[in-house]
Amino acid sequence: MVDQLGWRCKFGVIVPSTNTVVQPEYDDMRPVGVTNHIARMHIPDDPIKSDAELEELVRRIDSALEEALDRAMTARPDHVILGVSAESFWGGGLEPSRRIAARVKARAGGIPLTQAAEAIPAALKAYGIKERIAVVTPYRPSAEPYLREFVEAIGYRLVGAKHLSCESPTLIAHVSEEALRAAFRALDNAHAEALVQFGTNLPAARLAAEAERWLGKPVIAINTATYWHALRQRGIADRKPGLGRLLAEF
Repeated sequence: MVDQLGWRCKFGVIVPSTNTVVQPEYDDMRPVGVTNHIARMHIPDDPIKSDAELEELVRRIDSALEEALDRAMTARPDHVILGVSAESFWGGGLEPSRRIAARVKARAGGIPLTQAAEAIPAALKAYGIKERIAVVTPYRPSAEPYLREFVEAIGYRLVGAKHLSCESPTLIAHVSEEALRAAFRALDNAHAEALVQFGTNLPAARLAAEAERWLGKPVIAINTATYWHALRQRGIADRKPGLGRLLAEF
């Protein structure tokens, strides 16, 4: 016997409690026979008006991982997705994501895990990106050294960045389409082969798909890349139009 609705795969999705974007965007991408089950990491919606407050936010998210994972596991998922990107690179390089993978393994056994640190390089490889990328984030500029170390660790060069400096976790989801469009356009230059959007609470999946057309280059939204990678890890190759080339072609 298998789950009647999630007969192909049940994803346990771990997100911050303030995140209002991952759930609807993942559901937009969900193929028939796949279900998404959200477990929330409790964090307060405190202001982020200093670098120290941003560091504290990431610390709180990180410390809430195990309790949220325990809740997700009660649904007996086949696969876990970490629906938060900062935790996978905060501190620089690949070591943060390796620590997360070890913690999930210790807590939940051998269940497969998908997180941004694996999804982004897989997406860039699928597009055939060779060297140079630019990033859009909801973070403060103090995140850039961590991002640069991560980008270099996966074999690329960071040639541009736009940080939106959102002033609370929930306000990330309030960023307007106009502001995101302006951020993508600001990074459109000959040096960047692709744009990558970090911050899973930024509502960017559909706009990134549109931006690929008017910029003429790959624009990778973090939620699209992460969910796409999880599907492909499960051997689910369904194509989904309307959400960018990643889901439609690869």
